[in-house]
Amino acid sequence: MERNAILAELPRLRRYARALVGDRAAADDLVQDTLERAWSRLTQWRAGSDLRAWLFSIMHNLRVDQLRRPGLSTVAIDDADCLAPSRATQSDRLEVGDLEAALGQLPEEQRAVLLLVALEDMSYEEVAGALAIPLGTVMSRLSRGRERLRQILAGRSSSSILRVVR
Repeated sequence: MERNAILAELPRLRRYARALVGDRAAADDLVQDTLERAWSRLTQWRAGSDLRAWLFSIMHNLRVDQLRRPGLSTVAIDDADCLAPSRATQSDRLEVGDLEAALGQLPEEQRAVLLLVALEDMSYEEVAGALAIPLGTVMSRLSRGRERLRQILAGRSSSSILRVVR
């Protein structure tokens, strides 16, 4: 594998990490850890397999490890100085903020699948390979995540998702 192939995946890795973690510095750390692990385990990559899926799999596993490990309490730094470009309307900015907050309320496993499919435009098969879960689980988590996201954005409580089936 050549260095340029990994460098070509950097924007996708950064975008997914930022959406997954939420904090720019933590996302950059996650990308750096992903690249370090990929480089140190380069012999484990199978030539001809999907490099992007392999890198996302490494990132996912590192994120799971981070969530399992107790973290230090930190103070968030205001990202107001480094805003992403947006249209001039105030309502668009509010909608993006609402969406970001709603994504933060999703369970980690649903958010990961939703971001890989919607943000990274990965196929269900690629997501299943990257997260090491069955294809049916990908579809189930995606469906539940989308529905939960709709409910959060509509302002409904999560208790209304349970139904009595006879």
